[in-house]
Amino acid sequence: MPMSRKQEQKAPKRKEDYPEIMTVTQVAEYFQISEMTTYKLVQEGTIPAFKIGRHWRVKRDDLDVFIDKLIKGERI
Repeated sequence: MPMSRKQEQKAPKRKEDYPEIMTVTQVAEYFQISEMTTYKLVQEGTIPAFKIGRHWRVKRDDLDVFIDKLIKGERI
């Protein structure tokens, strides 16, 4: 039985499905947290990010390093 459009959109993506440079929306989806929380973490420097014009971008590899630090219990 084929999945509905809503089920397809909710299906988790694999790491490889995300681009190397991600938007805040994509990071929020990747971490399964809200965009508002993601913006806060980016703006305060908790999640490493950079701006292109007015838009925040995050390298996927930096997110993996960030996750590893959280797992190891390092202070962020």
